[in-house]
Amino acid sequence: MSEEKTRPFGIRDKLGYMFGDFGNDFTFILSSMILMKFYSDVMGIDTALIGTMMMIARFLDAFTDVTMGQLVDRSKKGKKGKFLKWILWVSVPVSLASFLMYANWFRNYPYGFKVFWMFFTYLIWGSVFYTAINIPYGSMVSAISPEPKHRAQLSNYRSIGAALAGMVIGVVLPLLVFFEDENGNQVLSGRRVMLAALICSVGAVICYLLCYNLVTERVVLPEKTEKFSFSLMLRDLSKNKALIGIVAATICMLLVQLTLSQMVTYVFPNYFKNTAAQSAAGLIGVVITLICASFTVRISEKFGRKALAIAGSVLGGAVFIFAFFLKTKNPWVFVALYALSYIGLAVFSLICWAMITDVIDDTEVKTGRRDDGTIYAVYSFSRKLGQALSSGVTGFLLNSIGYSQETAFDEAVTNGIYNITCLVPAIGYILLSLVLYFFYPLGKKAVDENARFLKEKREKA
Repeated sequence: MSEEKTRPFGIRDKLGYMFGDFGNDFTFILSSMILMKFYSDVMGIDTALIGTMMMIARFLDAFTDVTMGQLVDRSKKGKKGKFLKWILWVSVPVSLASFLMYANWFRNYPYGFKVFWMFFTYLIWGSVFYTAINIPYGSMVSAISPEPKHRAQLSNYRSIGAALAGMVIGVVLPLLVFFEDENGNQVLSGRRVMLAALICSVGAVICYLLCYNLVTERVVLPEKTEKFSFSLMLRDLSKNKALIGIVAATICMLLVQLTLSQMVTYVFPNYFKNTAAQSAAGLIGVVITLICASFTVRISEKFGRKALAIAGSVLGGAVFIFAFFLKTKNPWVFVALYALSYIGLAVFSLICWAMITDVIDDTEVKTGRRDDGTIYAVYSFSRKLGQALSSGVTGFLLNSIGYSQETAFDEAVTNGIYNITCLVPAIGYILLSLVLYFFYPLGKKAVDENARFLKEKREKA
């Protein structure tokens, strides 16, 4: 690994990397927030089947993520570097595939065709094109700068990009895609969702192009040429305690994040009958993320990313346990509790991308090999497992309480929605804190020692 003499790392790189995740989350947050609601309420698909589809897709990603990681590791350097070329190539296909998932014009087609279209477009978007752009995007942190502090800043800006996308979708979308029916219920409009998906797809392409033009790859990573062995990779990864720890932690974090993202589209319109509160919750989530972004780097430098993440997850779990027993009917009280619990999610989201680069560094120190793309692909797959778990849990739990187009506003069903919204994130937060404490080995001392070792190694090369 060598470092090119080029423009110094700075705000241009941070903003460019921020726009990359802004583009990713234009389609990802839209999917995690509204896709299940769209197919259950507009297309009339059973929630358990939707959850099953999402789980199948995520397990398929075990193959597509690792394949993409290998392609990235073995790819040659292009005009802009090893990773940025993929951002340019895949920006339009991933955005188009996202738009096609919300084909409202098929709402009156036969049930079997709608199920086929849901499976087909979701797999093409998530397992093919989103993988093809997200793996190189996440992997290129190591190529932007070798410094741990810079990587922490990039992780921060990545989360800011996600927060901005969350603001656009989480705050504006609920105010636009619902309408009030003759019974005073807040009902989802398929036509408005499709229009929103088109706008998000165009925004995604613009953000990807900004990322491509603003970011500079200044660290030249070696091209892998040795023959790939899947069994050898599994053997090595099974011995990688740091990777196993961050994988398990990420699955727990996404159980919290995506369950909340999906359930807010049910708990506010159906239980509280208040989409304005849903929009406010989305805005508060963004504000909290931006506030936390102002201090997480400094605090993590002092206490370590592991300690900070544990503290945040304990807080989040405690708040949702309290909310479950409170059983409030006031949407604004729930928004306040949601905001307090979101601190834990925001903190982990802000530092998790720096934590995976810590794992990549730790792996190089222990094995002598630099496998950015492959390790990031495994980490990305762990995120897909978290997505699968949250989607499956959400879909099956909604099905278990009897949710359907006809029962969406029955009291027993809406009470069940409230319970799911509180209990699943609470369990996820508790598991996250336990996994980080007992299984993730990279505290502040280990991270600093690895950074020092690799810096000396590069200076000698």
